[in-house]
Amino acid sequence: MKLASEKRSSTPVFSALPDETLMEHVVRGSEGAFATLVDRYRNRIINLVSRFISDRDRAQEIAQEVFLRIYVHRERYRPSGKFSTWMYTIAVNLAKNEIRRRVRSRGVTSLDRLLEATGDSGKFTTDPGPRPDRGLGQREIQEQVSEALQKLPDKYREVIILRDIQQLSYEEIEQVLGIPGGTVRSRINRARTSLQEMLGTLVEGGIDEL
Repeated sequence: MKLASEKRSSTPVFSALPDETLMEHVVRGSEGAFATLVDRYRNRIINLVSRFISDRDRAQEIAQEVFLRIYVHRERYRPSGKFSTWMYTIAVNLAKNEIRRRVRSRGVTSLDRLLEATGDSGKFTTDPGPRPDRGLGQREIQEQVSEALQKLPDKYREVIILRDIQQLSYEEIEQVLGIPGGTVRSRINRARTSLQEMLGTLVEGGIDEL
């Protein structure tokens, strides 16, 4: 199934519908509703996965796989839950599988060492706006934040990506990662503290401001 280049069959009617209603149409076989969901979330999924694996091209392929799985397994969707939570769970699991595959193939033991071995700098945050008052350009800020994020243990990096970059709620992160809410909050606080220690006044207001 082509997801990226095929002609879209979505309509304004579908575009106005919430995710969960669209999925009800998808379960009944509506390609227009499915195309609308792909249009709505494709870039966000690519950005999410690319921040996990630091490979934009591969992230696009994995995003294709995410939506393919959503369509193939559409009957597994339960309307009682948020569609985005189900989608992010699939995306995060595929991203982690890709990390494990790369670790095995390269003989390294962590994502941090993988990035070091491959020379990928990674971009784990959105482009920040210029801050001339701090004497740093946009590129310098982005590089410093990216380097700091790479130094975080995987379990802290993933919650920061989901909370401060993807803007998921604590409850959604709990469901996506399958960990208790208290653990989610603890890891986010620990990650933010670690980033602030590494970056100093650059993130004095929190990474979510970058």
